[in-house]
Amino acid sequence: MFDRPDTAAVRSYLRNLQKRLIQSFLTLDPTAQLIADDWSRPQGGDGCTRVIQGEILEQCGINFSHVQGERLPPSASAQRPELAGRGFEAMGVSLVAHPLNPYVPSSHLNVRFFIAAGEEGEPIWWFGGGFDLTPYYGYEEDVIHWHRTARALCEPFGTDLYPRFKAWCDEYFYIRHRQEPRGVGGIFFDDFAEGGFDHTFAFVRSVGDGYLSAYLPIVERRKDQTYGERERAFQRLRRGRYVEFNLVQDRGTLFGLQSGGRAQSILVSLPPEVSWRYDDRPEPGTLEAELYERFLIVRDWLGE
Repeated sequence: MFDRPDTAAVRSYLRNLQKRLIQSFLTLDPTAQLIADDWSRPQGGDGCTRVIQGEILEQCGINFSHVQGERLPPSASAQRPELAGRGFEAMGVSLVAHPLNPYVPSSHLNVRFFIAAGEEGEPIWWFGGGFDLTPYYGYEEDVIHWHRTARALCEPFGTDLYPRFKAWCDEYFYIRHRQEPRGVGGIFFDDFAEGGFDHTFAFVRSVGDGYLSAYLPIVERRKDQTYGERERAFQRLRRGRYVEFNLVQDRGTLFGLQSGGRAQSILVSLPPEVSWRYDDRPEPGTLEAELYERFLIVRDWLGE
């Protein structure tokens, strides 16, 4: 008998997760403006785009989408070529937070579910997602807290998951044309259906529910640090790397665009202010140089 997923339960959880994430960030920054944009898709599906803009979060996009289509886009079938051209259903919540203060890292959370039509009526389904951290100024205590929380969320489902998904995150969020990581990693997984639907869905809920316990303590610790134009200029340069990764490599962005998604919702992941400068290199001995030397490298943060 097929292990049939409960798509209604997944949708209900994702909608609730989006609401809880929004409320938590509005509590963090009560002066923030919330932009709400509900939409429907002519090809099938609907979604809710929410954008928070305030004194702490310069821009934070928190999206829910649930779409259907007749042909799975290449970005989604790259790992499963046998499904190319099949009908599909996809839903997920994606969050990208770009704080105003350069000492507060940007962060990303995504949890998503795919189901495609298999042979003889058998549904083929999987989950994907994870979260990663992109600091502009590095603090080891922040990164260790981030990874320690990620490990704690994974361990009830198998002690092998954190090292596997940490390594996958380091590999995935690597800007190949720059030959540098996007940030300090976290966890990332895709095509994940181990242990059956109930087990896998419980793991995905652990990741989604635990994200705030990983990120908010870092925000609280850094949000009141004093900064000036030097720090903002470096933040804008580093945000340029974020843009490059999202537009050139990120499978989620490519899936959204290839499946005919709403560009304004998909591209809300991009920071509001960004810059590029030819051959930008930080001065030796500065905090900016330290980011490259000590943080933008693959490290076993919990084993050192």
